[in-house]
Amino acid sequence: MTHRLLGIWTAALLLASVSAVVGCRLADTDGITPVPQLLAFLPWLLAPAGLGLTLALLTRWWPGTVWAAVVLGLLAWFLTPYGTGAEPDGRVLASFRVLTSNVEFGRAADALVAAVREQKPDLVFVQECEYGCSATLRESLSGDYPYRQPVEGSGSKGSVVLSRFPLKPAAGIPGSTMGMPGAVADVHGHAVRLQLAHPMPPLPCQLSLWRGELGKLRDFAAAAGQTPTVLAGDFNASQDHAAFRAILDTGMRDAARLTGSGRTPTWPARTAPAFGAQIDHVLVSPDFSASDAHFLDLPDTDHRALLVDITLHGAGGAQTAFRSR
Repeated sequence: MTHRLLGIWTAALLLASVSAVVGCRLADTDGITPVPQLLAFLPWLLAPAGLGLTLALLTRWWPGTVWAAVVLGLLAWFLTPYGTGAEPDGRVLASFRVLTSNVEFGRAADALVAAVREQKPDLVFVQECEYGCSATLRESLSGDYPYRQPVEGSGSKGSVVLSRFPLKPAAGIPGSTMGMPGAVADVHGHAVRLQLAHPMPPLPCQLSLWRGELGKLRDFAAAAGQTPTVLAGDFNASQDHAAFRAILDTGMRDAARLTGSGRTPTWPARTAPAFGAQIDHVLVSPDFSASDAHFLDLPDTDHRALLVDITLHGAGGAQTAFRSR
């Protein structure tokens, strides 16, 4: 009897913990600490929920078995990539390659240079590029990337957009803690709005700041209207965060998701792809399609870089669209 009660209590504790997180996901809210931190790893909650089900079965705790089945069902439901998927049917205007990388306080600057030379992206979004990193990129890549839009800063505050295409400065995200520069690229005669994303992480004592900065990115996306837009960087949020889904709800689409890689982890690099969360994204407006996504393991950074091939389409007829939960 003692062992059975211990098994029941353990199962109840596991299921209650997972249920709190799943309940917030169901209610479309990020809740309070530790829910936002756990939401990033929502798919991995299948493990404690599965253990709870096993214990319920072994102890013949039938209400717990039903409880566990419901929780596992909801988790499976939410594993489906979120957002609107659409294939533009207008004529192709331009195709190009985008890379985003958080170089962790500039430590991976040299590794990024090597990756850029190998992969040859047309646009490069770099986060946590402090003064030394900015100088390294300027010295090493200015020949191939003559255009740049930086926010110079120390530590995690510096960011830069590098481009093969001519750039015009544009307003970045105002009042952000870390640099989020903006620009307009002339892509073979077509204006494309570029915006680097790097909001604060959901630290327990700074959740309102994290939500506020993601909200500013959502406002930017909503204001983009019909302008072709690429919004890329380290969002410090996954599709299981309500604040990130609000950005997708403006019509922006996750390029990795469009290529079938919407759940591939980018952080922490030390354990990815076996374990982690996809918090680095390239979001595109509905006039883009995406054909390929690669996740690059760079030394000296805790993020994997994301490389995507995207295509800009002109105005066409109706788009074939679908929406996932």
